[in-house]
Amino acid sequence: MRGDLIRILSAVEEKANELKMDGFEPDIVLFGKEAYEFLKAQVDEEFGEDERITEVSGLKVRVLEELGRDAVVIDSKMLGIGLGGARRIRIIKD
Repeated sequence: MRGDLIRILSAVEEKANELKMDGFEPDIVLFGKEAYEFLKAQVDEEFGEDERITEVSGLKVRVLEELGRDAVVIDSKMLGIGLGGARRIRIIKD
């Protein structure tokens, strides 16, 4: 449904903005396999295309199976250097 797609895009942008306000430069969204498939189904339903999603809100998309139903917006240059640099999002709500 369009509402789920808007919710996901808004959440990604919100988390990216939070990181920017903390001085980070978010560049990647890691989607769990289930979360990516859910997003892809929403995009396919809305636009009728069956293509791989490579970018969301200007951020590169990568799939990390271990995240499951969640996604994480990250600043790949700062991740692991100190605290912060990542924000988690619940994509599929129970």
